[in-house]
Amino acid sequence: MAEEAGRVAKAAKQKKQRVRASFLTKLLVLLLVGGIGWQLLHLQEQVRAAEAEKETLAAQVQAKQQENDALAADIAQGSTQEKMEELAREELGLVYPGERVFYDTSN
Repeated sequence: MAEEAGRVAKAAKQKKQRVRASFLTKLLVLLLVGGIGWQLLHLQEQVRAAEAEKETLAAQVQAKQQENDALAADIAQGSTQEKMEELAREELGLVYPGERVFYDTSN
């Protein structure tokens, strides 16, 4: 009985003993954690860049939407004499005969 109790105690003691990780295992785990941390930082920077691009594109979409709304209003109004003159001056650079146009080149 005493011998059996001794074996049981010895077996329990062996189970309690921890297996210590070697230096190489610790180094490997540290490198893995460092690599994962670096990847997370890299992904965070990519997310920031994507959010900035999203904001820029949203502003461009809003500007184009305003431009489209203005063009739709112009179409709804139809072609008026003033609109035709404005387009001829701005888009084609046309002027009335004898009219002089001065361009500001100081900028």
